[in-house]
Amino acid sequence: MDKKNAKGWLYVLPALLFLGAFLVYPLVDVLIYSVEEGFNFASQTYSGVGGYNYAYVLRDPYFIQAIKNTFILVAVTVPVSTGLALLISVGLSSISKLRELYQTVFFLPYVTNTLAVGLVFMILFKSTPYTDGLANLVLIWFGIAPVDFIDGPYWAKMTVLCLYTVWVVMPFKILILTSALASVNRDYYNAARIDGTSSLRIFTRITLPMISPSLVYLIITGFIGAFKAYSDAVALFGTNLNAAGMNTIVGYVYDMLYGSSGGYPSYASAAAVILFAIVLTITCANLLISRRHVQYLS
Repeated sequence: MDKKNAKGWLYVLPALLFLGAFLVYPLVDVLIYSVEEGFNFASQTYSGVGGYNYAYVLRDPYFIQAIKNTFILVAVTVPVSTGLALLISVGLSSISKLRELYQTVFFLPYVTNTLAVGLVFMILFKSTPYTDGLANLVLIWFGIAPVDFIDGPYWAKMTVLCLYTVWVVMPFKILILTSALASVNRDYYNAARIDGTSSLRIFTRITLPMISPSLVYLIITGFIGAFKAYSDAVALFGTNLNAAGMNTIVGYVYDMLYGSSGGYPSYASAAAVILFAIVLTITCANLLISRRHVQYLS
């Protein structure tokens, strides 16, 4: 190894040590916990090694419900938030006056405390003895019966959770897409307009291919973030998510470790490994698909 390579490895050594201590070791530890059957947290002993923890988790109705909630959240919020962010970013890019002000306004939800935003959503949607909430007042105004969005039917609670998640994640996507749109070479647009190309064709043939790397990045990170959702549900429905029927996979892992039914690190580890496998599979699939449709400028 020459001196340059040795110096390079010396520079990255602190990062490698941190990654090993806080990423690789915990991952290996979780894998080990997930196959230790009958693990006793107090004595740190177990009765055997096998796949019982995975079988138990996959049969647990709370985990099945958590998977259902998480997949619905992912399927709804990722495309909706990305699509709305793209529309808003295109609109902001066409504004010349007060553009920075509008960008700041749209970015505010991202820097606002999650629980504070959840409290606002509870005020908007929760029915109390004194008021049905602003959302229900709008429904009543249109002649629709009020709905308890926080403690009512499942579809109502899932609707609020999806709206809340979209509201929280969309500002970051607007910031990224606005920057991506600003970086597109204006010569492409000028040449297209000289040829009489329509605005829709310019958007589909120039804008989308030019910002496709940013879109793919947002979609992949959006999937990962939605699968890790937990604080959003807690902000709306409290810590007892199983009773509300609104738990997520991460919430299930937390409950198995520290919740009222906690103290089962092996079950929590098995659920965490399943989540890791799901996220890894979807991420790899997105990367493979994006290779055919993403245009990287050299």
